[in-house]
Amino acid sequence: MQEMFDKAAILMESLPWIKRAWGRTVVIKYGGAAMTDEVLRHSVAADVVLMKLVGINPVIVHGGGPEITRYMRRLEMPVEFVDGLRVTTPEAMELVRMVLVGKVNGDLVSAINAHGRLAVGISGDDGNLIRATQKDPRLGRVGDVTAVDTAVVTNLIEDGFVPVIASVGAGDDGGSFNINADLVAGEIAAALGAEKVIFLTDVDGLYADFSDEGSLISALTLNEASSMIDRGELASGMIPKVGACVHALRQGVSRAHILNGTIPHALLLEVYTDEGIGTMITGAVNGDPVSVGVGDGLVS
Repeated sequence: MQEMFDKAAILMESLPWIKRAWGRTVVIKYGGAAMTDEVLRHSVAADVVLMKLVGINPVIVHGGGPEITRYMRRLEMPVEFVDGLRVTTPEAMELVRMVLVGKVNGDLVSAINAHGRLAVGISGDDGNLIRATQKDPRLGRVGDVTAVDTAVVTNLIEDGFVPVIASVGAGDDGGSFNINADLVAGEIAAALGAEKVIFLTDVDGLYADFSDEGSLISALTLNEASSMIDRGELASGMIPKVGACVHALRQGVSRAHILNGTIPHALLLEVYTDEGIGTMITGAVNGDPVSVGVGDGLVS
C-alpha cells in the first residue's frame, strides 16, 4: 500500500511542472553513451514520448561521432582530428551524412515511433534548416552555422510531430557540412525561442574541478559560465556544450541544462521533479540574472 501512495506522491509532485511546461518547446541534444547503448536509447525515447504526450514540444538534435569513427575504420578511412574536430574530406562527408542521416537518425526515430506515430527525422540541410560555411580549410567539410530557418521544424511541431535533426548543414556550394551537434542544438534553441536547451552527456554535469566528483556545479549564471570559458577552466569536451549554452541564453532561451544521459529517465528527473539533476545555467532578464531555484521546471 505504501508503494502506491509513493507513486501517487511522485505524480502530484510532477503536476505543477506539467502545467507550467504545457506548450513550451525544449531542445534536447542527444549524445554520449545514451546514443550508443540500445537500452539507454530506448529509455531516452520513452522520456521524449512522455514529454510530448503531456504537452511539451521536444526537438531532438543529434550527432554521431562514435558511429562515424566506427564506420570510417571499418572502411579503412583515415580518422584524424584537429583541435578536437574531425577532419572531414569530401569522401568522409559522404560517409558522415550516411551515418548521421541514414543510421543514427533512423534508429532514434524508430525508438520514438515504437510508441506511436510521433517522430520525423530530418537533417540540417533539409529545407535549408541550417546554412553553413567552412570553419577551417584544415578541417575540410566542417562547418560553422551562418543561418537557421526553422520553418520545417515549426511545421512539424504544429502537425504534432517530434523533429529529430541530424547535425549537418547546407553550404552555398551545394554540398553538406559536418557541424558539431552541441553548436547546432544551441543555434536551433535560439532560433526557435525555446524555453530550455538540454545537453545529454556522459558525466553528471559541469565540475569546478573535473578530477573532484564533489565539485559538481548545480547552478550558475550566464555570466559565470561565460567567465569559465574565458578563463580556460573547462574540460575540452565541455567547451562546445557550455559555449552553446551561453549562445542560446544570450539569444533569449531561459534555461540551459547539462545532464548525465546514462542515468535512466534523466530528462524526466530534470523537468518534472522539484530537485532536478545536473547543471543548470540561467539567462538574464533586462540584464539581471534569472532567479535560481531547485527544480526550476520550465519557467523563470
